[in-house]
Amino acid sequence: MKTIQDWYDEYAVSHQNETNKKIHYICVPVIFFSIVGLLMSIPSGFLSNLGLHNPMIGNWAVIVMIPVLIFYLRLSFPLFLRMLGFSGLCIIGNYYLGQALPLFATSLIIFVLAWIGQFYGHKIEGKKPSFLKDLQFLLIGPAWVFEKMSN
Repeated sequence: MKTIQDWYDEYAVSHQNETNKKIHYICVPVIFFSIVGLLMSIPSGFLSNLGLHNPMIGNWAVIVMIPVLIFYLRLSFPLFLRMLGFSGLCIIGNYYLGQALPLFATSLIIFVLAWIGQFYGHKIEGKKPSFLKDLQFLLIGPAWVFEKMSN
């Protein structure tokens, strides 16, 4: 199994350009946030039948987040804690966003705009996005961004 540093090193190969990095520092967390919003938009009647009536915990984002957080935990406990905190903020933020705006449409617009930014960054970089090589880089991206921002 690759270590978190192995993942970061491989991810960094296609993220050398400073403009691309800055775009990623914004767009990667925004994409993560928008995906949480999209997942929270899925009707949760099935989850309510299981006794999960609270919209903050009884939604598909929480269910999907479990294997994602296990992935991070297997790589690093501090990374797990960082991503758990960010995931919680995304759930809370999307809950309140959904109170003010249609959550699905808003999340979809945010998702599309952030991906346009990502692909523009890679055009500047002159290298393909890492996830085209391995889909796990979709989970490494947010971890790498938070690692870079904490240094």
